Amino acid sequence: MAVEICVKAAVGAPDILGDCPFSHRALLTLEEKKVPYKRHLINISDKPQWFLEISPEGKVPVVKFDDKWVADSDVIVRIIEEKYPEPSLTNPPEFASVGSKIFPSFVNFLKSKDPNDGTEQALLEELKALDEHLKTHGGPFIAGEKVTAVDLSLAPKLYHLQVALEHFKQWTVPESLAHVHGYMKKLFALESFQKTKAEKQYVIAGWAPKVNP
Repeated sequence: MAVEICVKAAVGAPDILGDCPFSHRALLTLEEKKVPYKRHLINISDKPQWFLEISPEGKVPVVKFDDKWVADSDVIVRIIEEKYPEPSLTNPPEFASVGSKIFPSFVNFLKSKDPNDGTEQALLEELKALDEHLKTHGGPFIAGEKVTAVDLSLAPKLYHLQVALEHFKQWTVPESLAHVHGYMKKLFALESFQKTKAEKQYVIAGWAPKVNP
């Protein structure tokens, strides 16, 4: 039986997959596990009543496991791993937090109006740390040859970083961070990623109100 999952619909296009990186992470996990699923697209600006009944806070993603709807991508991914252990996406615990500060650093820099406030430098430091990890551990993924959960968490966030910063700030990841570039290329080429990514225009539309409120 297919797993049911509610994810964000695109801004201004309620019938198209939207730009939520946490929804994307859950979809990537289901795809990598080859778990059949039924996708419900939720218009975040006009949430249907049935959705608010299963997710009172109105947040996505939510996934139905054994007749119970579960929120929070961390919890969802953990349950998917328990219920569908093959192929394993478990990463070594010491790698669980690799890259975890990249997304908040990216958001701070994206929203920043002051070029001297240190937000760009803070993001660069996080990207350099990721580059160093990949260099030290051989890559191409965080834990080596195989994709694990930490990669599926980072992939949507790095995609948002690439698309939004290029559009709103004409900023790209420095070429000197060759391992990060290789990592992003590898992640974005995954079949699971290609099947579940939001189109660039919808990533931009999703960030526009946050960049220029």
